Amino acid sequence: TSECEKYACCPLPPYLEDSGCVIEEDDNGGRPLRDVCFHLLKLYSDRSYELDQLLDPRSITSDPLDFRLSWHLWEVLRALNYSHLSQQSWGVLNTSYAAQLESEGLWEWAVFVMLHEPDT
Repeated sequence: TSECEKYACCPLPPYLEDSGCVIEEDDNGGRPLRDVCFHLLKLYSDRSYELDQLLDPRSITSDPLDFRLSWHLWEVLRALNYSHLSQQSWGVLNTSYAAQLESEGLWEWAVFVMLHEPDT
C-alpha cells in the first residue's frame, strides 16, 4: 500500500540483480520487467498466464536480440501443452532466433528452427 514500504525487492533478471537498479515498468508495454523464474512460477500457478512476458529475452539476458533461451524454453513449454502463445509471437520468436543463428554462420540450425514455423 502507499502507507507501507516494500519489504522485498522485485524479482529482477539476473543481469540486474546486483546493479541496485529498480525497474518498475517496461518502456514498451507498461509491463514490469521480471526474472524468467518469476514468470515460470506465475505460469505454474495460472496456466493462462501471458507467455509473451515469459519469453521476452530481456527477462533472461541483457541483450534484447538474444533469443536462444527464449526459443528453447518455448519448445519445452509446447511439449508440456502450453499453446496459448499467439501465432504472430511464435513467428517472431522463430524468425528472430533463425536470423541470430544465420548471422553466426549456423544456417543449418537456422533451417532447423524455421522448420518449427506454424505457418507453412
